[in-house]
Amino acid sequence: MSPDLIDQIANQLGPNGLPYVVPIHPNLVHLTLGLFIVAISFDIVGALFPLERRVFKFLAIPASSSNFYDVGWFNMVAAAVITFPTVAAGFYEMLLAQPPSDGVSAWGLESLETMLWHGVGGVLLLALITGMAIWRGFQRYVWRKDRARQVQWSYLVAGLGIFVLMFAHGTLGAQLAAEFGVHISADRLLRAGEDLTILNVIQPRWF
Repeated sequence: MSPDLIDQIANQLGPNGLPYVVPIHPNLVHLTLGLFIVAISFDIVGALFPLERRVFKFLAIPASSSNFYDVGWFNMVAAAVITFPTVAAGFYEMLLAQPPSDGVSAWGLESLETMLWHGVGGVLLLALITGMAIWRGFQRYVWRKDRARQVQWSYLVAGLGIFVLMFAHGTLGAQLAAEFGVHISADRLLRAGEDLTILNVIQPRWF
């Protein structure tokens, strides 16, 4: 890409380095996280339902293990589907990012290294979540469709392991924003020595 084209694109971007006011990737990330966490959590509750039945009965909550498995299944499918635009938006916004070349994060990584690992982590999580959805589907409709416990213990352990990867991956993303100011309007304006009052003009007012 020629320097002139890069300058032309840069001139069309807002002070947050994006062609739109609110970054899309961080919002989709939280949706992916929420759906996946709910999916695994409800499957865990469903798997432990025989131990919890008395508690639900005492609280007068009409529930069965199949109810929890239904929530786990549909949330896992939704998590897999939404992760594709999440990763796509992440790479698009990452290509437009212009992180500072100085300084390191709390993990001792420079901005480009942090961005690289965050990108690799995104692709890895996409593959893992998609794989978990396929694995979950086989358990629901083929392997364990006639069993009281619809999910394998290994599946739940794998889901908990992915929680750890999500934490590390999310921390890298948070460091890009908080420590390197990637796609943060105020940070970019301060680095450019511009007046922050421009934010009152470009940012939407909700009240």
